[in-house]
Amino acid sequence: MYSSKIIFLEQSKIPSHYYNILADMPLPIAPPLNPATKKPIVPQDLSAIFPMDLIMQEVSSDRFIEIPDEVLDLYRISRPTPLIRASNLEKHLDTPAKIYFKYEGANPTGSHKTNTSYAQAYYNKKAGIKKLVTETGAGQWGSSLAMACKHFGLECEVFMVRVSYNQKPYRKTLMNLFDAEVHASPSNLTNAGRKILEVNTDSPGSLGIAISEAIEKAVQREDTNYSLGSVLNHVLLHQTIIGEEARLQFEIVNEYPDVVIGCVGGGSNFGGIAFPFLRDKLNGTKNGIKFIAVEPASCPTLTEGKFDYDFGDEACMTPLLKMYTLGHKFIPPGIHAGGLRYHGAAPTISHLYNLGVIEARAYNQSEVFDAAKLFAQSEGIIPAPESSHAIKEAIEQAVICREEGKPKTILFNLSGHGLLDLGAYELYLNNKL
Repeated sequence: MYSSKIIFLEQSKIPSHYYNILADMPLPIAPPLNPATKKPIVPQDLSAIFPMDLIMQEVSSDRFIEIPDEVLDLYRISRPTPLIRASNLEKHLDTPAKIYFKYEGANPTGSHKTNTSYAQAYYNKKAGIKKLVTETGAGQWGSSLAMACKHFGLECEVFMVRVSYNQKPYRKTLMNLFDAEVHASPSNLTNAGRKILEVNTDSPGSLGIAISEAIEKAVQREDTNYSLGSVLNHVLLHQTIIGEEARLQFEIVNEYPDVVIGCVGGGSNFGGIAFPFLRDKLNGTKNGIKFIAVEPASCPTLTEGKFDYDFGDEACMTPLLKMYTLGHKFIPPGIHAGGLRYHGAAPTISHLYNLGVIEARAYNQSEVFDAAKLFAQSEGIIPAPESSHAIKEAIEQAVICREEGKPKTILFNLSGHGLLDLGAYELYLNNKL
């Protein structure tokens, strides 16, 4: 019997393919629409900002897509990531549940975002692109893309949501270490940013605004592309290496999760852990498994948003996406889980939620930090505020198991560490959140 708290996977067993959930959707997903014609987009519509390889992944119906060798080599810096049983947390909760977490925080930038930044930088380099421009919320994505660009010899420019730019200065430092140029958004560098500042000089910014600024800069040069850290199909596709590894690790201990949990902003973290297990639910082999997406109560996209076509950015430059949305003009409060402050959810996740295949929960910032503190004291890892939403729900599920006397296996994705979020933890400890 496998008794170790940490379940490792040999590097030779790193999955060689991403899983594409579009191949197994019970009903077709609504297509993105061209913002000018309002007709379904064609690949050429996206060629001004994305390389063709990523465009093809965006629309592919292939169930599995091969990971390039160059990307696999970079994954080996920190992959496979460990699957860890939170046995001390189980004891504290006095629950019959088994709680496992996939820990994605042990790479140089401290989050799961490198799973797609490596791939996106690779495909852009292959296409002859010289520079990538992007947005970032709390900075995990910006840091990951900056590192990937440095590896492939690409320039990198990042528009960071202003409230997080001020809250998390060391994320900016990390991006600068990889030679990325970082701006607080909204900025005076773009028409989109200037329009916002004309109305509100103290705007805290939003991911929708930062996306507008990044796209505007990207289309100004032919050798420059835009890169996105969440929401789109190809981004969530790259993150499925998380769940594919977890499946193999559960085979080692002869277990399988009853509940799979991930936090949701745009959706890459949840999609990465959940989609490979959703494959079994969609094909009917594991009908009882529960999937729970967790979001901030201050930005309740799934739990309170409208399922409709909307723009992914504030300036209406992106394709129209069918998704749960709070409206592209929505400016969320300046919570410290900056990576979850997005007005929309990934179309794939929105589609599954609309069909009732997955569930969603929303929690307030204070109770999420309570869960983070308990987890840190129990398991010795300080979690990112974003990841702590998943911890909160895992605790709730474990308590239900205790109250009902039913043992279940719970899996959540710990998508990053919180060592660059200690300012937020200091405010929490001093009751100033």
